[in-house]
Amino acid sequence: MKFGYFTLSDNHYANNARTANQYVADIAAEAIYADEIGMHSAWLGEHHFGDLGVLSCPDQLLAYIAAKTKHIRLAPAVTVLPLHHPVRVAEQWASLDMISNGRVDFAAGRGYDRREYNPFQVNFDDNQSIFEEGMEIVRKLWSADAPISHHGKHYKFDNILTTPRPVQRPLPAYVASFSKASIELAARLGCGLIVAPFAAAMSFGGLKQVADLYHETCAKYGTQPGRLMCSYFTHFADTPEQEAAARARQIRYYKECVIDSFPGDPATAPPSYRYFIEIVQRLHKIKAEDLSENAVLIGNTARVTEILKKVEAAGFDEVILYFNVGLKPHQQVKDEMARFMAEVNPNFAQSEKRAVAA
Repeated sequence: MKFGYFTLSDNHYANNARTANQYVADIAAEAIYADEIGMHSAWLGEHHFGDLGVLSCPDQLLAYIAAKTKHIRLAPAVTVLPLHHPVRVAEQWASLDMISNGRVDFAAGRGYDRREYNPFQVNFDDNQSIFEEGMEIVRKLWSADAPISHHGKHYKFDNILTTPRPVQRPLPAYVASFSKASIELAARLGCGLIVAPFAAAMSFGGLKQVADLYHETCAKYGTQPGRLMCSYFTHFADTPEQEAAARARQIRYYKECVIDSFPGDPATAPPSYRYFIEIVQRLHKIKAEDLSENAVLIGNTARVTEILKKVEAAGFDEVILYFNVGLKPHQQVKDEMARFMAEVNPNFAQSEKRAVAA
Protein backbone atom coordinates (compact mmCIF):
# COMPACT_ATOMS: atom_id res chain seq x y z
CA MET A 1 0.00 0.00 0.00
CA LYS A 2 1.28 3.46 -0.93
CA PHE A 3 0.85 6.80 0.79
CA GLY A 4 0.26 10.31 -0.51
CA TYR A 5 -0.03 13.89 0.72
CA PHE A 6 -3.57 15.37 0.67
CA THR A 7 -5.19 18.68 1.52
CA LEU A 8 -8.48 20.49 1.01
CA SER A 9 -6.76 23.81 1.87
CA ASP A 10 -8.96 24.53 4.90
CA ASN A 11 -8.47 28.09 6.11
CA HIS A 12 -11.96 29.28 7.13
CA TYR A 13 -11.34 29.78 10.84
CA ALA A 14 -12.24 32.48 13.32
CA ASN A 15 -9.37 34.79 14.31
CA ASN A 16 -7.12 33.26 11.67
CA ALA A 17 -4.09 35.37 10.80
CA ARG A 18 -2.88 33.01 8.06
CA THR A 19 -3.75 34.44 4.65
CA ALA A 20 -4.98 32.30 1.79
CA ASN A 21 -1.84 33.17 -0.19
CA GLN A 22 0.44 32.06 2.64
CA TYR A 23 -1.46 28.81 3.03
CA VAL A 24 -1.24 28.00 -0.68
CA ALA A 25 2.51 28.65 -0.51
CA ASP A 26 2.75 26.28 2.48
CA ILE A 27 0.84 23.61 0.57
CA ALA A 28 3.23 23.86 -2.37
CA ALA A 29 6.21 23.53 -0.03
CA GLU A 30 4.66 20.51 1.70
CA ALA A 31 3.96 18.76 -1.59
CA ILE A 32 7.55 19.33 -2.71
CA TYR A 33 8.75 18.02 0.64
CA ALA A 34 6.54 14.95 0.17
CA ASP A 35 8.57 14.15 -2.94
CA GLU A 36 11.84 14.61 -1.04
CA ILE A 37 10.87 12.14 1.71
CA GLY A 38 9.52 9.50 -0.67
CA MET A 39 5.75 9.88 -0.60
CA HIS A 40 3.98 8.46 -3.63
CA SER A 41 1.60 11.27 -4.55
CA ALA A 42 0.26 14.76 -3.85
CA TRP A 43 -3.51 15.37 -3.99
CA LEU A 44 -4.75 18.96 -3.86
CA GLY A 45 -8.41 19.84 -3.47
CA GLU A 46 -10.36 22.34 -5.55
CA HIS A 47 -12.57 24.82 -3.72
CA HIS A 48 -13.91 28.23 -4.61
CA PHE A 49 -14.63 31.43 -2.66
CA GLY A 50 -12.95 30.36 0.58
CA ASP A 51 -15.76 28.78 2.60
CA LEU A 52 -14.02 25.40 2.95
CA GLY A 53 -10.78 25.62 0.98
CA VAL A 54 -8.75 28.43 -0.56
CA LEU A 55 -7.07 26.64 -3.48
CA SER A 56 -9.18 27.18 -6.58
CA CYS A 57 -6.72 26.03 -9.28
CA PRO A 58 -4.93 22.82 -8.25
CA ASP A 59 -3.78 22.26 -11.83
CA GLN A 60 -1.80 25.51 -11.72
CA LEU A 61 -0.15 24.72 -8.39
CA LEU A 62 0.59 21.15 -9.47
CA ALA A 63 2.32 22.46 -12.59
CA TYR A 64 4.63 24.45 -10.31
CA ILE A 65 5.16 21.39 -8.11
CA ALA A 66 5.89 19.26 -11.18
CA ALA A 67 8.78 21.55 -12.07
CA LYS A 68 10.23 21.22 -8.57
CA THR A 69 9.92 17.42 -8.18
CA LYS A 70 11.10 14.24 -9.87
CA HIS A 71 8.98 11.31 -8.67
CA ILE A 72 5.76 12.28 -6.93
CA ARG A 73 2.49 11.75 -8.74
CA LEU A 74 0.30 14.81 -9.19
CA ALA A 75 -3.46 14.80 -8.70
CA PRO A 76 -6.53 16.90 -7.95
CA ALA A 77 -8.62 15.86 -4.97
CA VAL A 78 -10.81 16.40 -6.76
CA THR A 79 -11.66 18.37 -9.89
CA VAL A 80 -15.25 19.58 -9.46
CA LEU A 81 -15.99 18.53 -13.01
CA PRO A 82 -19.45 20.10 -13.53
CA LEU A 83 -17.93 23.56 -12.95
CA HIS A 84 -15.69 23.20 -16.02
CA HIS A 85 -16.16 22.34 -19.68
CA PRO A 86 -14.85 18.79 -20.09
CA VAL A 87 -12.93 19.66 -23.27
CA ARG A 88 -10.95 22.25 -21.34
CA VAL A 89 -10.40 19.80 -18.47
CA ALA A 90 -9.04 17.22 -20.90
CA GLU A 91 -6.62 19.79 -22.31
CA GLN A 92 -5.42 21.01 -18.91
CA TRP A 93 -4.65 17.65 -17.37
CA ALA A 94 -3.17 16.16 -20.54
CA SER A 95 -0.85 19.19 -20.61
CA LEU A 96 0.21 18.56 -17.01
CA ASP A 97 0.77 14.89 -17.82
CA MET A 98 3.01 15.92 -20.72
CA ILE A 99 5.14 18.43 -18.80
CA SER A 100 5.49 16.06 -15.80
CA ASN A 101 6.44 13.14 -18.06
CA GLY A 102 3.43 11.01 -17.18
CA ARG A 103 2.95 11.70 -13.46
CA VAL A 104 -0.74 12.70 -13.40
CA ASP A 105 -3.56 10.87 -11.65
CA PHE A 106 -6.88 12.51 -12.49
CA ALA A 107 -9.77 12.43 -10.04
CA ALA A 108 -13.16 14.07 -10.34
CA GLY A 109 -16.31 14.55 -8.31
CA ARG A 110 -19.43 16.69 -8.07
CA GLY A 111 -18.58 18.71 -4.98
CA TYR A 112 -21.28 19.41 -2.41
CA ASP A 113 -21.65 23.18 -2.08
CA ARG A 114 -24.35 24.94 -4.06
CA ARG A 115 -22.58 28.26 -3.43
CA GLU A 116 -19.67 27.11 -5.58
CA TYR A 117 -22.03 26.39 -8.46
CA ASN A 118 -24.11 29.56 -8.53
CA PRO A 119 -21.47 32.08 -9.71
CA PHE A 120 -20.53 29.74 -12.56
CA GLN A 121 -24.22 29.45 -13.53
CA VAL A 122 -24.15 25.66 -13.38
CA ASN A 123 -27.26 23.74 -12.32
CA PHE A 124 -26.42 22.20 -8.94
CA ASP A 125 -29.63 20.17 -8.91
CA ASP A 126 -28.65 18.34 -12.12
CA ASN A 127 -24.96 17.93 -11.37
CA GLN A 128 -25.04 14.13 -11.29
CA SER A 129 -26.04 14.06 -14.96
CA ILE A 130 -23.57 16.82 -15.87
CA PHE A 131 -20.79 15.01 -14.04
CA GLU A 132 -21.39 11.65 -15.67
CA GLU A 133 -21.45 13.09 -19.18
CA GLY A 134 -18.37 15.20 -18.52
CA MET A 135 -16.39 12.26 -17.17
CA GLU A 136 -17.17 10.19 -20.24
CA ILE A 137 -16.07 13.03 -22.54
CA VAL A 138 -12.78 13.64 -20.74
CA ARG A 139 -11.77 10.00 -20.95
CA LYS A 140 -12.81 9.66 -24.61
CA LEU A 141 -10.73 12.70 -25.54
CA TRP A 142 -7.66 11.29 -23.79
CA SER A 143 -7.94 7.89 -25.47
CA ALA A 144 -8.87 9.10 -28.97
CA ASP A 145 -6.32 8.87 -31.78
CA ALA A 146 -8.48 10.82 -34.23
CA PRO A 147 -10.98 13.69 -33.92
CA ILE A 148 -14.25 12.80 -32.20
CA SER A 149 -17.73 14.30 -31.99
CA HIS A 150 -20.19 14.33 -29.12
CA HIS A 151 -23.87 15.24 -28.96
CA GLY A 152 -25.23 14.81 -25.44
CA LYS A 153 -27.67 16.39 -23.04
CA HIS A 154 -25.21 18.99 -21.72
CA TYR A 155 -22.34 19.15 -24.22
CA LYS A 156 -22.13 19.19 -28.01
CA PHE A 157 -19.08 19.43 -30.28
CA ASP A 158 -17.84 18.07 -33.59
CA ASN A 159 -14.56 16.80 -34.95
CA ILE A 160 -12.02 17.70 -32.25
CA LEU A 161 -8.78 16.12 -31.06
CA THR A 162 -7.24 17.80 -28.03
CA THR A 163 -3.53 18.58 -27.81
CA PRO A 164 -1.04 18.02 -26.34
CA ARG A 165 -1.64 14.32 -25.90
CA PRO A 166 -1.18 12.73 -22.47
CA VAL A 167 1.96 10.66 -21.98
CA GLN A 168 0.00 7.96 -20.17
CA ARG A 169 -2.37 5.97 -22.32
CA PRO A 170 -4.69 5.58 -20.58
CA LEU A 171 -4.29 8.45 -18.15
CA PRO A 172 -5.33 7.04 -14.73
CA ALA A 173 -8.75 8.33 -13.69
CA TYR A 174 -10.67 8.10 -10.42
CA VAL A 175 -14.17 8.94 -9.26
CA ALA A 176 -14.60 10.38 -5.77
CA SER A 177 -17.49 8.60 -4.11
CA PHE A 178 -19.84 9.14 -1.20
CA SER A 179 -22.70 7.25 -2.85
CA LYS A 180 -23.65 4.07 -4.68
CA ALA A 181 -24.29 6.10 -7.85
CA SER A 182 -20.65 7.21 -7.93
CA ILE A 183 -19.43 3.66 -7.36
CA GLU A 184 -21.63 2.57 -10.27
CA LEU A 185 -20.14 5.27 -12.50
CA ALA A 186 -16.55 4.39 -11.58
CA ALA A 187 -17.19 0.73 -12.31
CA ARG A 188 -19.00 1.39 -15.59
CA LEU A 189 -16.21 3.62 -16.89
CA GLY A 190 -13.43 1.41 -15.57
CA CYS A 191 -12.14 4.15 -13.24
CA GLY A 192 -10.48 3.80 -9.88
CA LEU A 193 -12.35 4.84 -6.73
CA ILE A 194 -11.56 7.29 -3.92
CA VAL A 195 -13.61 7.21 -0.73
CA ALA A 196 -13.60 8.82 2.71
CA PRO A 197 -13.61 6.19 5.48
CA PHE A 198 -16.28 7.97 7.57
CA ALA A 199 -18.64 8.07 4.57
CA ALA A 200 -17.87 4.45 3.77
CA ALA A 201 -18.77 3.45 7.33
CA MET A 202 -22.00 5.47 7.35
CA SER A 203 -23.26 4.50 3.89
CA PHE A 204 -21.96 0.97 3.43
CA GLY A 205 -20.67 -0.34 6.77
CA GLY A 206 -16.95 0.10 6.15
CA LEU A 207 -14.10 0.11 3.67
CA LYS A 208 -14.26 -3.64 3.05
CA GLN A 209 -17.91 -3.36 2.04
CA VAL A 210 -17.05 -0.54 -0.39
CA ALA A 211 -14.29 -2.63 -1.94
CA ASP A 212 -16.62 -5.61 -2.34
CA LEU A 213 -19.40 -3.50 -3.88
CA TYR A 214 -16.97 -1.86 -6.30
CA HIS A 215 -15.56 -5.19 -7.49
CA GLU A 216 -19.04 -6.69 -7.81
CA THR A 217 -20.18 -3.71 -9.87
CA CYS A 218 -17.12 -3.91 -12.12
CA ALA A 219 -17.95 -7.56 -12.73
CA LYS A 220 -21.52 -6.59 -13.62
CA TYR A 221 -20.28 -4.15 -16.26
CA GLY A 222 -17.44 -6.36 -17.45
CA THR A 223 -14.77 -3.77 -16.63
CA GLN A 224 -11.35 -4.20 -15.07
CA PRO A 225 -11.33 -2.81 -11.50
CA GLY A 226 -9.04 0.16 -10.95
CA ARG A 227 -7.12 1.13 -7.85
CA LEU A 228 -8.91 1.74 -4.55
CA MET A 229 -7.93 4.75 -2.50
CA CYS A 230 -9.09 6.45 0.67
CA SER A 231 -8.18 9.59 2.60
CA TYR A 232 -7.43 10.03 6.30
CA PHE A 233 -6.94 13.02 8.58
CA THR A 234 -3.66 12.30 10.36
CA HIS A 235 -2.31 13.43 13.75
CA PHE A 236 0.58 11.92 15.69
CA ALA A 237 0.07 11.93 19.45
CA ASP A 238 2.28 10.24 22.04
CA THR A 239 0.70 11.61 25.22
CA PRO A 240 -2.86 12.17 26.44
CA GLU A 241 -2.26 15.92 26.18
CA GLN A 242 -1.13 15.67 22.55
CA GLU A 243 -4.11 13.48 21.70
CA ALA A 244 -6.53 15.93 23.31
CA ALA A 245 -5.00 18.77 21.28
CA ALA A 246 -5.24 16.75 18.07
CA ARG A 247 -8.88 15.88 18.69
CA ALA A 248 -9.70 19.52 19.43
CA ARG A 249 -7.99 20.57 16.19
CA GLN A 250 -10.04 18.06 14.21
CA ILE A 251 -13.32 19.11 15.82
CA ARG A 252 -12.52 22.74 15.04
CA TYR A 253 -12.13 21.81 11.38
CA TYR A 254 -15.55 20.14 11.30
CA LYS A 255 -17.29 22.94 13.17
CA GLU A 256 -15.73 25.98 11.48
CA CYS A 257 -14.95 24.75 7.96
CA VAL A 258 -17.12 21.83 6.98
CA ILE A 259 -20.64 22.14 8.36
CA ASP A 260 -21.60 25.33 6.53
CA SER A 261 -20.36 23.92 3.21
CA PHE A 262 -22.69 20.94 3.22
CA PRO A 263 -26.22 21.09 1.76
CA GLY A 264 -27.88 20.54 5.09
CA ASP A 265 -31.47 21.44 4.25
CA PRO A 266 -33.45 18.38 3.12
CA ALA A 267 -35.94 20.69 1.42
CA THR A 268 -33.38 22.11 -0.98
CA ALA A 269 -30.81 19.31 -1.37
CA PRO A 270 -31.10 17.36 -4.65
CA PRO A 271 -32.16 13.71 -4.24
CA SER A 272 -28.61 12.55 -4.98
CA TYR A 273 -27.41 14.43 -1.88
CA ARG A 274 -29.91 13.22 0.68
CA TYR A 275 -27.30 10.97 2.31
CA PHE A 276 -25.35 14.15 3.18
CA ILE A 277 -28.10 15.21 5.55
CA GLU A 278 -27.20 12.51 8.05
CA ILE A 279 -23.53 13.47 7.78
CA VAL A 280 -24.36 17.09 8.60
CA GLN A 281 -26.54 16.07 11.52
CA ARG A 282 -23.74 13.96 12.97
CA LEU A 283 -21.14 16.69 12.52
CA HIS A 284 -23.32 19.20 14.35
CA LYS A 285 -23.29 16.90 17.39
CA ILE A 286 -19.77 15.48 17.14
CA LYS A 287 -17.51 15.56 20.19
CA ALA A 288 -13.80 14.93 20.55
CA GLU A 289 -14.40 11.48 22.01
CA ASP A 290 -16.53 10.52 19.01
CA LEU A 291 -13.58 10.61 16.59
CA SER A 292 -12.74 7.06 15.58
CA GLU A 293 -10.57 5.15 13.13
CA ASN A 294 -13.44 5.48 10.64
CA ALA A 295 -12.43 9.09 10.10
CA VAL A 296 -9.12 10.03 11.70
CA LEU A 297 -5.68 8.60 12.39
CA ILE A 298 -4.75 9.77 15.90
CA GLY A 299 -2.07 8.20 18.04
CA ASN A 300 1.49 6.99 18.13
CA THR A 301 3.29 5.09 15.40
CA ALA A 302 1.96 1.70 16.50
CA ARG A 303 -1.66 2.90 16.58
CA VAL A 304 -1.49 4.59 13.18
CA THR A 305 0.11 1.46 11.70
CA GLU A 306 -2.56 -0.77 13.27
CA ILE A 307 -5.40 1.20 11.65
CA LEU A 308 -3.72 1.31 8.25
CA LYS A 309 -3.12 -2.43 8.31
CA LYS A 310 -6.92 -2.82 8.45
CA VAL A 311 -7.23 -0.53 5.43
CA GLU A 312 -4.67 -2.63 3.57
CA ALA A 313 -6.55 -5.83 4.49
CA ALA A 314 -9.74 -4.30 3.09
CA GLY A 315 -8.08 -4.21 -0.34
CA PHE A 316 -7.04 -0.57 -0.66
CA ASP A 317 -4.01 0.36 -2.75
CA GLU A 318 -3.26 3.84 -1.45
CA VAL A 319 -4.09 6.15 1.44
CA ILE A 320 -3.76 9.91 1.04
CA LEU A 321 -2.97 11.62 4.31
CA TYR A 322 -4.37 14.98 5.42
CA PHE A 323 -1.75 16.28 7.87
CA ASN A 324 -2.24 20.05 7.66
CA VAL A 325 -5.80 20.25 8.95
CA GLY A 326 -7.18 22.65 11.55
CA LEU A 327 -4.49 25.35 11.44
CA LYS A 328 -1.72 22.89 12.24
CA PRO A 329 1.56 24.83 11.96
CA HIS A 330 3.53 24.33 8.74
CA GLN A 331 6.65 22.97 10.48
CA GLN A 332 4.59 20.52 12.52
CA VAL A 333 2.99 19.28 9.30
CA LYS A 334 6.42 18.61 7.80
CA ASP A 335 7.64 16.93 10.99
CA GLU A 336 4.63 14.59 11.03
CA MET A 337 5.06 13.80 7.32
CA ALA A 338 8.70 12.88 7.92
CA ARG A 339 7.82 10.78 10.96
CA PHE A 340 5.17 8.91 9.00
CA MET A 341 7.60 8.00 6.23
CA ALA A 342 10.34 7.01 8.69
CA GLU A 343 8.22 5.03 11.16
CA VAL A 344 4.95 3.92 9.53
CA ASN A 345 5.72 3.57 5.84
CA PRO A 346 8.34 0.79 6.24
CA ASN A 347 5.65 -1.49 7.70
CA PHE A 348 3.95 -1.74 4.29
CA ALA A 349 5.72 -3.98 1.82
CA GLN A 350 4.40 -2.36 -1.35
CA SER A 351 5.53 1.15 -0.42
CA GLU A 352 7.95 3.02 -2.63
CA LYS A 353 11.46 1.55 -2.38
CA ARG A 354 13.00 4.99 -2.79
CA ALA A 355 11.45 5.95 0.56
CA VAL A 356 14.01 3.71 2.30
CA ALA A 357 16.84 5.81 0.93
CA ALA A 358 15.05 9.02 1.85
